[in-house]
Amino acid sequence: MTLIDIPGSKSVTARALFLAAAAEGTTTLTRPLVSDDTEGFAEGLAALGYAVRREPGAWHIEGRPAGPGADEADVYCRDGATTARFLPTLVAAGHGTYRFDASAQMRRRPLGPLSTALRGLGVDLRHGGEDGHHPLDVHAAGVKGGALTLDAGQSSQYLTALLMLGPLTAEGLDITVTDLVSEPYVEITLAMMRAFGAEVRQEGRTYRVAPTGYRARTYGIEPDASTASYFFAAAALEPGRSVTVPGLGTGALQGDLAFVDVLRRMGADVETGADGTTVRSTGTLRGLTVNMRDISDTMPTLAAIAPFADGPVRIEDVANTRVKECDRLDACAENLRRLGITVETGPDWIEIHPGTPAGPVEIATHGDHRIVMSFAVTALRTPGITFDDPGCVKKTFPDFHRAFDTFVHTP
Repeated sequence: MTLIDIPGSKSVTARALFLAAAAEGTTTLTRPLVSDDTEGFAEGLAALGYAVRREPGAWHIEGRPAGPGADEADVYCRDGATTARFLPTLVAAGHGTYRFDASAQMRRRPLGPLSTALRGLGVDLRHGGEDGHHPLDVHAAGVKGGALTLDAGQSSQYLTALLMLGPLTAEGLDITVTDLVSEPYVEITLAMMRAFGAEVRQEGRTYRVAPTGYRARTYGIEPDASTASYFFAAAALEPGRSVTVPGLGTGALQGDLAFVDVLRRMGADVETGADGTTVRSTGTLRGLTVNMRDISDTMPTLAAIAPFADGPVRIEDVANTRVKECDRLDACAENLRRLGITVETGPDWIEIHPGTPAGPVEIATHGDHRIVMSFAVTALRTPGITFDDPGCVKKTFPDFHRAFDTFVHTP
């Protein structure tokens, strides 16, 4: 059995940075993820006038409940969707003029439902190019609060951003959701808000957030469950291999840990205890049909090992993967076909037939970290796989290639 130390969760780190910036007092985050996305978020906070001190293993953020310290700032969000969606929402509760832009990749990703909701709350938000996309300007003058309706069927991050804004408003927020994808990520948000002193309750499809503000604290970041999926998948794929990820146990916040339940259905031996999760290969992977709406970030991981199953693997209800860093559904299909695998796709599904992937093939990554890390698992049983942009893993796991190679070569 191999123990793997997985870096901190990107989702938890980003939420913790928002909450720490909004809290009364100084927050210490232990084991934060250090990657392009989270460093971009921290640098964005610094540009806005928040005091952020980073040291190995701990980041310290001096909160400003009244809003950014700078009354004017330019923020570059890089490729980070959490940065690009959370920071404009955070500054809306303050007072000043803030300009946001992002990479070409992030400019393509949608922002419209969040922009519409913020405007509905009275926020003066203006897009500099295509409506509903970066760049944008926020002329902030605080947020009174009130009731709004939100479509979060494209991204749960829209709802998360507004939920975290709620305690900073004058009167609180009532958010009624008409559609919601990746609901477990919202559960992460609610748990973390409460840990920082917020009062929020759910009544059916309505979330009621009180104007409590936040209180600083020391907060530990758990390992990233989406990143762990590549090591879990590798352990399930390779006969005689097993892996344990400490820190991702029964009390984990992240819904993506449910990926191991998919591996269990396929035949892997899975144990989840209080302190960690272990996956062991049984030498068999069975085909299946699975709805991955709630854990869609792990869809490419499953797609990458699907050819080695004994029957077709059909992944359903993953339309939102088409508006991630790339169209992940098409990217997976494209690369599997180049490897000689029969693949069928629809608007929100992909079906992958059994086969033996054959190289040499250069994987078209489309600058997407999850495509690289997923097909690194395929490469375990497919000599000749290379990547056109292996370095894009810096977004969430800069040390991935070394860590994965060490894992592969550990008995």
